[in-house]
Amino acid sequence: MELIVFGRYFQKENASYLQYEEVLEEVGAVRTIVKVSEGEMLILRSGAIKMRLPFQLQQKLTGSYEMPFGVFETATLARKMEFVPSQEHGHAVGQIEIVYDFEMQGSHAGTYHLQIHFQPDHM
Repeated sequence: MELIVFGRYFQKENASYLQYEEVLEEVGAVRTIVKVSEGEMLILRSGAIKMRLPFQLQQKLTGSYEMPFGVFETATLARKMEFVPSQEHGHAVGQIEIVYDFEMQGSHAGTYHLQIHFQPDHM
């Protein structure tokens, strides 16, 4: 699946952030923040979907996924985490990649490969 959205990239203290919003036809607007810091990544979603997915390489971490009918406990085990920031023509560009095993309520729900590419919208 591919999704193209407009958002913003910024750095604060020792972390890099991507922030964007997507509108899902079935449920409404979802705001997503991806935080990358030394050895850690975190995906936070709020709005129509509320989710917290933390990542550390080879560490099983718990998170949550909130739906209208309840909150589910999740677990992630990151097998690969990569953040490659760079500059092109004075603008921040880059890629975030995470490969992880995902559990919901203690049951394996799949292995996922997430790639995020970011660049200014005028390139």
